[in-house]
Amino acid sequence: MAGGSLALALGAAWLPSPWGLSSLCAPLIKAAGAREVTDILGRHVTVPDHPKRIVLGEGRLIYALQPLEGDNPFSRVVGWQGEFRTADTQNYDELRKRHPEAEQVAVIGRTSADTISPEKVLDLHPDLAVFSTSGHGPGQSSAVTQRLESAHIPVIFVDFRADPVAHTVPSMRILGQALDRPQEAKAYTDFYQSRLDLIQQATSRVPAEKRPTVFIDMLAGTRSCCHTAGKGNMGAFIEAAGGRNIAAPLLPGFLGEVSAETLITRNPDVLILDGTRGPGHTGPGLKLGAQVTPAVARQSLDSLLQAPELSELKAVRSGRSYGLWHSFYDSPFNILAIEAMAKWFYPGLLPDLNPEADLHEISTRFHGLPASGTYWTAAGAP
Repeated sequence: MAGGSLALALGAAWLPSPWGLSSLCAPLIKAAGAREVTDILGRHVTVPDHPKRIVLGEGRLIYALQPLEGDNPFSRVVGWQGEFRTADTQNYDELRKRHPEAEQVAVIGRTSADTISPEKVLDLHPDLAVFSTSGHGPGQSSAVTQRLESAHIPVIFVDFRADPVAHTVPSMRILGQALDRPQEAKAYTDFYQSRLDLIQQATSRVPAEKRPTVFIDMLAGTRSCCHTAGKGNMGAFIEAAGGRNIAAPLLPGFLGEVSAETLITRNPDVLILDGTRGPGHTGPGLKLGAQVTPAVARQSLDSLLQAPELSELKAVRSGRSYGLWHSFYDSPFNILAIEAMAKWFYPGLLPDLNPEADLHEISTRFHGLPASGTYWTAAGAP
């Protein structure tokens, strides 16, 4: 940079600006080296070659960084939303034990986008923000996103929630490009795609009329029946595993409500409840996730199935009722949910598919979920 240009740039730092240091740093970052990434929304975003100060729009996006950053997922994270601590307390507790530095990461908001302060984010001087297309954090049109972009801070969007089966692999590739971890991203996406291909190749031979009808009661027991998934989210897992989601034609979006009366009338072949309660929780809800033993998970599921709107369903009476960890709904580790469903829907069809072994591989090779927890269960299982 020529001397006059440098003086002008430095002088600009003393001019009144709502962005302060962040706006000055942006051109310097770009000059030091940058690359263009196309995010999941199709936006072309210029990011630093090797970002060093990352803000996560949702705390649980840390799951997506684990396969990329190895045993140091927080090495570049300077801020994240605080919803992880309350939405999945025992998994957060296990993460904190494994990575005490998690407690030192600045919390930029509580459990919704409107609790996030743009000024607090800017004060962290991030060189990259990673947001989800939907969920608890800022969306594309949020004030936070607009303020960061006005300050020339790159924002990329990924999606593990709205259309997770279609978007998990490209979202991980996007993160691999943005974080300069392409080989690590490829290792995980190859693992993910190989399991998905195995399931879909096997179930594609099953005629539509012979596929089981399925309903998922999300956050079962914590609200009136029934919060569920339509076309997308957990509903996409059902379809990918070879089931027929009875809520898909009933909901305009990927999440919504179906009445108990409708559920009873539709009377699915398979019923799935989901939840994230910890082993010591005394209120309603399904106990699954880190720290939960198989026996506690099964007892929790059996108790919830006694609800009058569920107990007489064909799926319950025939022993085809199951429990699933709720946070699969917004995680790159959702392949485990698809695997578990496929084994439930088609016992004996996929002898080479082993969800338990893949949970262990995600825990060890990809530094993900604690394998000591329980992430799925079956009614009356030993």
